[in-house]
Amino acid sequence: MNPETVFCPNLECPARGQVGKGNIGIHSHQEGRYICHECGQTFSASKGTIFYRLRTDPKLVMIVLVLIANGCPIPAIVKAFGFDERTVKAWWQRAGAHAQQVHEHVIGGSQLALGQVQADEIKVKTFGQTLWMAFAMMVSTRLWLGGAVSPRRDQALIDQIAAQVRQIARFGPLLVAVDGLVSYISAFRKAFRTSIKTKRGPGRPALFPWPELVIVQVVKQRRGNRRTIERRIVQGSQRLLQRLLQQSQRGGVINTAFIERLNATFRQRIPWLTRRTRTLAQQSQTLTAAMYIVGALYNFCDYHHSLRIKLYTGRRSFKWVHRTPAMAAGVTDHRWSYEELFSFKVPPPRWTPPKKRGRPSKETLKLIEKWT
Repeated sequence: MNPETVFCPNLECPARGQVGKGNIGIHSHQEGRYICHECGQTFSASKGTIFYRLRTDPKLVMIVLVLIANGCPIPAIVKAFGFDERTVKAWWQRAGAHAQQVHEHVIGGSQLALGQVQADEIKVKTFGQTLWMAFAMMVSTRLWLGGAVSPRRDQALIDQIAAQVRQIARFGPLLVAVDGLVSYISAFRKAFRTSIKTKRGPGRPALFPWPELVIVQVVKQRRGNRRTIERRIVQGSQRLLQRLLQQSQRGGVINTAFIERLNATFRQRIPWLTRRTRTLAQQSQTLTAAMYIVGALYNFCDYHHSLRIKLYTGRRSFKWVHRTPAMAAGVTDHRWSYEELFSFKVPPPRWTPPKKRGRPSKETLKLIEKWT
């Protein structure tokens, strides 16, 4: 137990979410509990992880989750380990919520020069209905940027994807490659606008579109045995398009091949997405949990063959350095283990002084000076 690497999770504590400030101490080695000397609250070492208040061995829970995230059906897990199906689904839901928090904190909180983004959607069959799962990825690093699940393939679903990409994207040249769905065009045009204050007076600032935003479409049509592919430039110049293609995919033509390969990865690892499967999803919450678990493992824990780089150890000798998508994007500096992912603690937002009229008290001024 190391108090220097732990933060206080109490939302009422002014020292919440801060590491290495000297306010955390060990309360009990035997029970694995820490204490915050600022607020006086004690908390478990597993607080904020998926293993909090679980009676089963954490290593066994992690093995079950990794098996499911790599395509093993839940009935097979139940027969192999003897767990109740409801217990396994509860672990799955908990891991999905945790993976979503980690993704939003690490990936969603970063500002990346994306270069090229590709987006696509998958149709998922469920009991009595159909769900749609939409994805977006960064082409140069193969980083999964996020996804959304909706009962309809409508504008609201595409707006969620565009908003997630906009949250991560740093202002600069950007190429967006999508299929022939018209909703993508309006969604990305609406999302990629920047507010600039003008001299028009009070009110909401004007929104101006990004000047170097390029939007392209790959429209595939099948007429009998003949299949045609049409590549359209919806917005942007040909010169900027070629420059972004060279930077993100080393040249080539307009395509959505990278997001389609990512779709294949999700289909391979989530049984409900497999074509002609007998395993159907029952709830959208379970499907969302599966999406974030597989996406987190893909980003942080899995090496990508195309991302490896040569490290020369001499004039003629070299070795390959493997990287995960998160490492290639500069979000992490090493490959995360499964235990590190499921044990990652997302810090709460930092304490802010309460807004009150008049001058703050001496105690409030001390807290502001110490913790802000």
